Amino acid sequence: MCNPIIRRAEHVDAAEIAVCLSALGYGTTSGLVTERLVSFADSSTDAVFVASANDLSSLLGVASVHLLPLFHTTGLLGRITSLAVNPSARGTGVGRALVSAAEQWAWSEGAQRMEVTSGDHRPAAHAFYQAVGYTLDERRFVKHAAKAS
Repeated sequence: MCNPIIRRAEHVDAAEIAVCLSALGYGTTSGLVTERLVSFADSSTDAVFVASANDLSSLLGVASVHLLPLFHTTGLLGRITSLAVNPSARGTGVGRALVSAAEQWAWSEGAQRMEVTSGDHRPAAHAFYQAVGYTLDERRFVKHAAKAS
């Protein structure tokens, strides 16, 4: 178990964040990560956290979280939209620390509940989310935009 340092991501972290995301199979470029980090810099509804080892040598993981206003009740919904931990750091507490940081931020901003989506092909991720207190609840239906021809 390591004791990672968790902080808000900065645009200079973009390349290492892209590497973390690629470990999950996402083709996210460092350019796109930079673009998002710049657009989130002054946002009160979006946050990105990174984890590093005590020596600050490289990033061990990343988590993004967003707040959405709830229509049917007061408060906000916190949604973790990405959580990626470098394969070498999995099982060391990095993911748990990143989820905790995302939750603490969301709760402090008025979130009434947190949610995360995990692909059906990721049983280890499902076990992780259950271990940190998330339960399987409801179903999510998705429809993608038609591609332009």
